[in-house]
Formats: sequence, structure tokens, C-alpha cells
Amino acid sequence: MRASAARIIYLVAVLVTAAYAIYALRGPQGVPALIQKQQGIRELEKQNAALAREIELKRVRIQRLQQDQSEQELVIRERLKLVKPGEKVFILQDPVDQKDAKP
Repeated sequence: MRASAARIIYLVAVLVTAAYAIYALRGPQGVPALIQKQQGIRELEKQNAALAREIELKRVRIQRLQQDQSEQELVIRERLKLVKPGEKVFILQDPVDQKDAKP
């Protein structure tokens, strides 16, 4: 009798442990949450890599502007729309679509 009671207690303990393990793995902190967090980490790593590339490109551009006076002049003239005396400037407009044209 004691052996069968011990088996029943052991079986109940195993079932409770298994039920808790299933709940823990499938619950809000379980495997689905882990997978979602890993996907979020991958997305953030991609964003970080893109931002690092962008920073490096800007660093190279800044270095180029610091070293080259003609490059500086081109950027300044472009942004401020400056023209040297004697230069001719042609302003081109985008062609108008047929839909946008008024009859």
C-alpha cells in the first residue's frame, strides 16, 4: 500500500512539474516571447549597421570637405545658390504631365 501511495505521489509530482513546464514555456515569458525578442534584436542590429554605414559616409564627406577647398566652395555655392561673376545659370523646370496641364 505504501508503495502504491508513493507511486501516486511521484506521478502527481511529475504531472505537476510537466504542467508547470508547459505553462512556463508557452506563457508570456516562454518560447514565443523569446522568439519575438530575438527578432527585435535582429531588426535593431540591422538598424545599427545601417546607421553605422551612414555615420561613416558622413565622416568621409566631412573629412573630404575639410581637406579640399574646391569641394567646400561647391557645397557652399550649391546651398546658397551663389554664382561667380560671368557665369551663366540655366534653370530647368520639370516637364508638366498631361494630366496636370490645364486646357
